[in-house]
Amino acid sequence: MDDHRDGKGHRGRKGGGPGKGRPKWQAGSRRPGQTRPQTKPQPADDGLVRLFGSHAVEAALKNPRRSVRRLLCTENAERRLQEVIAAKGVVIDRATPQDLDNMLGADTVHQGLLLEADPLPEPSLDDLAEAAAEGGPLVLLDHVTDPHNAGAVLRSAAAFGASGLVMTRRHSPPLNGVLAKSASGALDLIPVLLVQNLAKTMEELKARGFRLIGLDGAATAQLEDETFAGLAALVLGAEGKGLRELTAETCDRLVSITTPGALASLNVSNAAAVGLHWAALARRRAASS
Repeated sequence: MDDHRDGKGHRGRKGGGPGKGRPKWQAGSRRPGQTRPQTKPQPADDGLVRLFGSHAVEAALKNPRRSVRRLLCTENAERRLQEVIAAKGVVIDRATPQDLDNMLGADTVHQGLLLEADPLPEPSLDDLAEAAAEGGPLVLLDHVTDPHNAGAVLRSAAAFGASGLVMTRRHSPPLNGVLAKSASGALDLIPVLLVQNLAKTMEELKARGFRLIGLDGAATAQLEDETFAGLAALVLGAEGKGLRELTAETCDRLVSITTPGALASLNVSNAAAVGLHWAALARRRAASS
């Protein structure tokens, strides 16, 4: 089980004082004989990305496109990632589990690691189209605001070979801590494009030859009938609301996932996993036939 302190079961005081569980971006007080991270508070809008947890931090350190500003880690966490840290040439700020609890909130599953870095360079639509020509489908998220869901979709995208993710610049979670932790490193593996107008971007993809397949629980056509041949994109809507009307109208086809069980609906991250798995399977079958 993941430990939200330093990954070795060394837990800091959880405490119930004011602000428990809320990020403060500042370290705890200095203790005699111990090195502490700088205590100067970091503004929430300073433009930096803050990543925590072993998988997210390790993937960022391995990503040559990720520019690292600061790495805070416990002694145990440093031992776990010492080769990756050395290869990146990062200078470590030693921290205790309590320091990171104070900075991130006592309930954060940080595993003894906090990385401050610049955002990744954003791909262009042409970049994603080129990647999709050689790889799997794109994934488009329509106002999916929950970072856990968006992160889980990213993780599935990496697992099943998707070529990129498109989200709206507004009404989407920041490409930061909680999303990155839920993505389990996929934020540094799958290119993410943020757009102002999803419907307009969908039309641009269609002009490039993409077939846009929207998941809609009320659709009569079935996902299992799709081949995902050629340039394709899987379009998913927000939890509960589903695809917005204009998004649904812009899709080439709306399909539903066959669910013979008592529960007929899946949340967006589970639906993405099923859709991407089917796309990968269908394309592999077509390639081998």
